[in-house]
Amino acid sequence: MNADVSRGDPRPVEIVGGGLAGLGLGLALQRAGVPVTVLEAHHYPRHRVCGEFIAGLDPATVTHLGLEPLLRDALRLRQVTWFRGGFPVRRQRLPAPALGLSRHALDTRLAAAFVDAGGDLRTGIRVPSDPAPAGRVFALGRRRQPSPWLGLKVHARGLRLDGDLEVHLGGQAYVGLSGVEDGRINVCGLFRRQAGATGEAAPPGPPLLLRYLEGAGLGPLARRLQAADLDDHSFCAVAALSFRAAPPARDRICLGDSLAMTPPFTGNGMAMALQSAALAAGPLQAWAAGARTWVDTVDEVNRRLRQRFRARLFSARLLHPFLLEGRLQSWLTAASRARLLPLRPLYALTH
Repeated sequence: MNADVSRGDPRPVEIVGGGLAGLGLGLALQRAGVPVTVLEAHHYPRHRVCGEFIAGLDPATVTHLGLEPLLRDALRLRQVTWFRGGFPVRRQRLPAPALGLSRHALDTRLAAAFVDAGGDLRTGIRVPSDPAPAGRVFALGRRRQPSPWLGLKVHARGLRLDGDLEVHLGGQAYVGLSGVEDGRINVCGLFRRQAGATGEAAPPGPPLLLRYLEGAGLGPLARRLQAADLDDHSFCAVAALSFRAAPPARDRICLGDSLAMTPPFTGNGMAMALQSAALAAGPLQAWAAGARTWVDTVDEVNRRLRQRFRARLFSARLLHPFLLEGRLQSWLTAASRARLLPLRPLYALTH
């Protein structure tokens, strides 16, 4: 134990990455009296490729991180309609309401709350992933790995939904539509990367999304979006998306997408980021107080993360091909129409 800790001054924590996991953890620690610096490569506010509906966020995490005021105006999304070939195949009520709120809004609110709590937020700073000294936590976002997948997102106005959420299944693609604040609809899709006229040859911005929709056999949805008001400034894209399990980090704490990415159809990615922050907060607070070593802290946080997420991630990855591959989509559609799918158990497995 060093001299500062023995006098009651807590050790500082440094968090690399200012997304949901990094800011959520920083806010919890800062409010507990731990000095925190968050280093973020980008600036606020900004749009991110994200489904922007939060499914499976438990009340304990909301309370632990003090998120109630930040989520108070989030939409409550209760019904989802599944489409294939432009036609609805199943309407279902979610076992628990999801929350609709854009990353543009939530990241900005978390950043402001962290600074208001006395946290040190530094933007425009990139930090290498090595070394990993004591007191440094990595919440860098997704790990870049070779992948054929591309994520595209845009906000739309003047677009009516069938239910609170829509999920459209296409050829090696699926797209989710959900309401967020200010009457906007978030349109976010996962696509296998294309080439030629239907892919990267399209202009950047919403036209690229429309080309990908056409290329995936989702022409009816593309035409609906063409008739809506698409916000060019909200458009963003992300490549190198991989949902393969990465080797666990043993010498460091990784949270959020840098820990693991869940397939986006679950709507659980934002909740997982916040839950990982809540799981890490207690052991890090104990380390900051000098009550445990850094090695023990890393081991305890990683044990908690494995225990909470391992089965969930395995189940989601197992189900993911059913939303992407034509024959599996046909089976899924037929089973859903016949009401043979155990929807509540499947939801519980992936949340």
